[in-house]
Amino acid sequence: MFKQGKVYIIISLITVGILLLLEYNKPKEVNWFPSYVSHHKIPYGTYVLNDLMNEFFPDQIEQINRPPFDFLQTEEAAEGTYFFVNENVSFGEAELHALLDWVDKGNTLFVASKGFENALLDTLNLEEEYLYSASELQPVFQHKLVNSNLSPRQVPFEKDYNAAIFSKLDTVNTIVLGSVKKAKDTLKTEQGVNVIKSPFGQGEIILSEFPQAFTNYVILKEDYRDYTAGLLSYIPKTGTIYVDNHHKSGKSFYTSPMYLFLNTKEFKWAYYLVLIGAFVYVVFEGKRKQRAIPVVSPLKNQTLAFTRTIADMYFENGEQKQITEHKIAYFLEYIRSRLHMSTQKLDEVFLAKLAVRSNNDRKSVEDLFHSIKSLQSKAQVTDKELEDLNKKIEVFKAKVDGK
Repeated sequence: MFKQGKVYIIISLITVGILLLLEYNKPKEVNWFPSYVSHHKIPYGTYVLNDLMNEFFPDQIEQINRPPFDFLQTEEAAEGTYFFVNENVSFGEAELHALLDWVDKGNTLFVASKGFENALLDTLNLEEEYLYSASELQPVFQHKLVNSNLSPRQVPFEKDYNAAIFSKLDTVNTIVLGSVKKAKDTLKTEQGVNVIKSPFGQGEIILSEFPQAFTNYVILKEDYRDYTAGLLSYIPKTGTIYVDNHHKSGKSFYTSPMYLFLNTKEFKWAYYLVLIGAFVYVVFEGKRKQRAIPVVSPLKNQTLAFTRTIADMYFENGEQKQITEHKIAYFLEYIRSRLHMSTQKLDEVFLAKLAVRSNNDRKSVEDLFHSIKSLQSKAQVTDKELEDLNKKIEVFKAKVDGK
């Protein structure tokens, strides 16, 4: 029996080991979370963009990790371009006004986002809508820059089910830089403008509805690279380029110490093996060391047995008189504790009150106490007299209990 159990344990351990090996060698799943963080190397991170901008604009890039509203209040905010890219960029009223005031002084605001807040759209006389696909499970949107010298070919993007466009433009002041269209028929419209440039005061604002163009996924594809480079060419060559790291969907830094273990494949599996080993140790080693806990039976209540033994001893020895005296004493104690009546004077008044409180009739109570008085005066008590007294007391108690 022991050998059979040992075989089962070995088979279980081998099976678990094979499963862990297969899980360890399984290809790592691609993380498609749209973080847009500059040091993230996942498809929707902007690690490659950061290197590309340092190459295109040497000594001009400055990473900003605080809110734009706070940064623009400092003396560090010199002339240049404020660059934002995220799945959704929403400034809020106070922050937007601070940015527009800064642009009005001759600076550039570049924002790439899938949709913009109404306050910014109203300021530039713009409206938005979306291109949808009604006939395809995986639609393809073709993106293209207006200036064919920057990017002559169309850039297909198949990772979205819709594409944001500007449905209304200020044709006097707005310059169209890029457009998008569906590869096939759409539900609402076939194509639209998704990249524009608009003057604002002495500066200008560039808006792109296609932030994915700045992600690792797009830039690392040779056919797409020119499109991103073309968008970046609209950034002025002079002044500092402030790259925002505050308006991001992903975390710019990790506060949990477990991130190092869970994000690195080798450390993660080492951590899991430690947990599995600890569990196996507790199950097997703990079971082997555990002593059997003895069953302790509770002590029995021997009061009733003791009472019966003493009563039998008195009865067998012919000591009915002593038994009668004990019986009467216990009965009087019962009256004191249960009915809360004094038994000092057993007169007519006492018997009347006792009959009322005990639910007994007056005659049976008087008969019971007449028997008690008679037996107390006798030197010897017969078995028949003791039995009669016991029956009368039991009948009295039964009526007290309502039986």
